[in-house]
Amino acid sequence: MPHARIAADLLTAITDKRAKAGVIGLGYVGLPLAMSIAKAGFSVLGFDIDPGKIDAIEEGRSYIEAVPDAVLNEMVKAGRFAATTDFLQLADCDVIAICVPTPLTKHRDPDLSFVENTCRQISKSLRPGQLIVLESTTYPGTTEDIVKPILETSELKAGRDFFLGFSPEREDPGNRDFETSTIPKVIAGDGPEASQMMQAFYGSVVKTVVPVSSTATAEAVKLTENIFRAVNIALVNELKLVYDAMGIDVWEVIDAAKTKPFGFMPFYPGPGLGGHCIPIDPFYLTWKSREYDQPTRFIELAGEINTAMPHYVVEKLAEGLDRRAGKALSRSRVLIIGLAYKKNVPDIRESPSLRLMELILERGAEVSYFDPFIPEIPRTREYGHLKGRRSIDWNSEALATFDAVLIATDHDSVDYQALANHAPLIIDTRNAIARRQIDGGTIIKA
Repeated sequence: MPHARIAADLLTAITDKRAKAGVIGLGYVGLPLAMSIAKAGFSVLGFDIDPGKIDAIEEGRSYIEAVPDAVLNEMVKAGRFAATTDFLQLADCDVIAICVPTPLTKHRDPDLSFVENTCRQISKSLRPGQLIVLESTTYPGTTEDIVKPILETSELKAGRDFFLGFSPEREDPGNRDFETSTIPKVIAGDGPEASQMMQAFYGSVVKTVVPVSSTATAEAVKLTENIFRAVNIALVNELKLVYDAMGIDVWEVIDAAKTKPFGFMPFYPGPGLGGHCIPIDPFYLTWKSREYDQPTRFIELAGEINTAMPHYVVEKLAEGLDRRAGKALSRSRVLIIGLAYKKNVPDIRESPSLRLMELILERGAEVSYFDPFIPEIPRTREYGHLKGRRSIDWNSEALATFDAVLIATDHDSVDYQALANHAPLIIDTRNAIARRQIDGGTIIKA
């Protein structure tokens, strides 16, 4: 079939919503995206290597907070969404979105194995007239230098037989003010025809699309967003250390500073960075920048500061126990409040709470945790030895058995007044007690 006909037929199918979409990776990014595409009127087939996710979807059980059971069931019953582990069915899809993890290796280098393996799977059934979109966060050049060559091992050519694009995910777990369809979507295509198809497809799914000139630019946009946050969080974490030494409350400083109606944006300190983006994405750029002999001093310094925060918190804990209770950390029982990386979500990816737990254990203390969203620690890549630990039952008697409580995540549903009433010592890394104007107990901000 001539190239012009291939492009025209795909664009028409997208415009008429006859195109079938495939979403690879049904996690925090992929499942909400699949729902948004289905709600826009397209037929969607989801792909995942985890049979448990497929079973849950077929049973109408959503495992992602941003996707209510009712929405999932509605799309399934309407015939607009189904899920499978059979990647050969990718041949049936006209548009394929790749939403797989892009973690770091132990040496903090990019791990693109999930993207590469997915592209190899796609290449096995790639056919003329498909649009392949990478949504996974990565360094500039990945779509052009990694994704395209793997797909072209099929002997089909990008821009002639199939089309290629990049559109970074912008999910924010726990944020009820936005959903996938209402967050502006940055898009880029590999060539003018791919760009036109990207605009037609995502323009039908989300309220606002933001086209940029190249896939590398779109990849850089996502990194810039998260580097901005990582650097500013590192700045307030460093200010926390400086102001603490001066006897100044950094949270009070920030609350006062943010009353300025221009020129200031509030960021808040914490016990370290967590989540699927901020602790990881900056290092994708620092790694790529070495190819161009360009230093990334700001980014690397921010990483050092944020990575050091759990150590600082544990030192404040040990100091508080020694001064307030006359007890060594090695002989103490410590309760961590919050295992999730941010409040009000059941997400422990890169959570600093896991590192805090590990450091406290290394110091010889007994440590437990309470998290209403995470009843049991699942297996993780770096903290497999913590798997199986369970959240304690919440009651005054249990709270009183601990020598210190460390607030690592400030879930709204926690009874902080009960905590202040029964815990002999509280190390508060989130300003949770003072923010709620709770009296009682010995509170140390860290």
